[in-house]
Amino acid sequence: MSAPGPLLIEVGRLLRGPLGECVPDAAVLVVAGKIAAAGPRESVVAPESARRLAFPGATLVPGLIDGHLHLSMDGGSDPVGALLAADPDAVAAGMAERAARLVASGVTTVRDLGDRPPRITGLRREIDAGTRPGPRILAALAPLTPPGGHCWFFGGEVTGEAAMRELVRANAEAGADVIKVMASGGSLTPGGAAMWESQFTQAEVKAVVAEAHALGLPVAAHAHGTESIEFAVDAGVDTIEHCYWLAGDAQWHRRADIARRMAVAGIAACCTAGPRDWLVQRETLGEAAARPLFDRIAWLDELGVPILPGSDGGVRNAVFGEYAGLLGMYEWLGFSPERVLELATSSAADILGLSSVTGRVLPGLDADLLVVDGDPRTSTSVLADVRLVVARGRVVA
Repeated sequence: MSAPGPLLIEVGRLLRGPLGECVPDAAVLVVAGKIAAAGPRESVVAPESARRLAFPGATLVPGLIDGHLHLSMDGGSDPVGALLAADPDAVAAGMAERAARLVASGVTTVRDLGDRPPRITGLRREIDAGTRPGPRILAALAPLTPPGGHCWFFGGEVTGEAAMRELVRANAEAGADVIKVMASGGSLTPGGAAMWESQFTQAEVKAVVAEAHALGLPVAAHAHGTESIEFAVDAGVDTIEHCYWLAGDAQWHRRADIARRMAVAGIAACCTAGPRDWLVQRETLGEAAARPLFDRIAWLDELGVPILPGSDGGVRNAVFGEYAGLLGMYEWLGFSPERVLELATSSAADILGLSSVTGRVLPGLDADLLVVDGDPRTSTSVLADVRLVVARGRVVA
C-alpha cells in the first residue's frame, strides 16, 4: 500500500452510504487518512500537492464490511484439519495473505469471530501500523465453548459461569473488540453438540453477556438452534450469528415472537453464507429447494430485525476476496442492489458501533473507499469490478 498523503479522487458518481444519496460528477479529498471533503467535483478543493486520480463513469462507495469470518482458516475442504496441521509461521502467512486479498477486493472492515491470540491481534497490529495491507479487524479472540465443544481448537474451552466470566475478562485484557459465545453446536467440529443443540444454559449465556457488557464489549452468539437463539435473546446479546432456527435434524422452527423481540431490542442477525455456497446450493438442489435455506434473511428483515451480512470466510468452501458474490445472494432474495450496498456499508457500521469511524463517505470519517466500474445500484455484481481501494487513507496497490 502506498504511504498516506493528500489524495483527490474524481468519479462519475458518489454513493455516500445511506440509501438514495447519490452525488453525480463527484470528488473525495483524503488528508491524513481521513475524508476531508466529499461532494460535487467543483466544490472539493485539493492542495497542489495532492495526488489526483480520475475514474470517469465509475462509482465511489464506502468500503465494504464483512460481519463474520475467520482469517486463520483457509476456506478449503478441511479448514480445521489444515489449521491444526500447519506450523505457526504458515498460519501467520496464510492470515496475512487472506487479509491482503480481502482489502484488495474492497472489504475494508471485518469481524474475525474466532482465533487464538496472539495470532489475530498480531496481524491486526501490523495492519493498523500500515506495515501489512488488510482491513480494519474487530477481533473476538477465543470464543467460549464447552470442553470439546464447537471450535474448541481456538482455545476457549470453559466449564461453569465462573470460568466463563474469567475468559471474558482475559479476552478483554488481550484486546478483544467483541466476545463470542458458542451458544449452540456446529457442523465444523465433529463429535461436539449438533447444530440445533444448545451448548450452554440460559443462565450461563446471561453471565457472559453481563460480564462483557460490564467491560463495554458487545457479545456475538453463535446460535443455529431455535432454543439457543431464544437463550441469546433472553440474555441480551448484540448479534446472533447464523440464526438458522433449527429444532432438530434438518428441521426448521422459526419463532416470529422471538424475532420480533430481536427487532425491538436491536439484536442483529448475521446470517452467514459463503460467497459461492448459495450458488452451489441453487445448482445442486434447484431453485425451489434452495431458497428455504436462505429466505430466513428476508423473513427476519420483514420483521424488522437488523441484518448484518457475513461470509463466514475461512470455513469449508467460504473463499476470501469474493464478497460481492455473497451480496448477490441478497439480490436473489429480493433486496434491491442499493439496499444491499447499504447493508454492507452504513448499516453494518451502525450495527458494529463504527458509525463515527466508517461506513459512509462523510468528512471526518476514516477514508475507507471503494471505486468500481459502473453503477452498483443496478446490480451487486458491479462491486466486483474494482478500480481502486483506499483503506484508512492508504491506497491499496
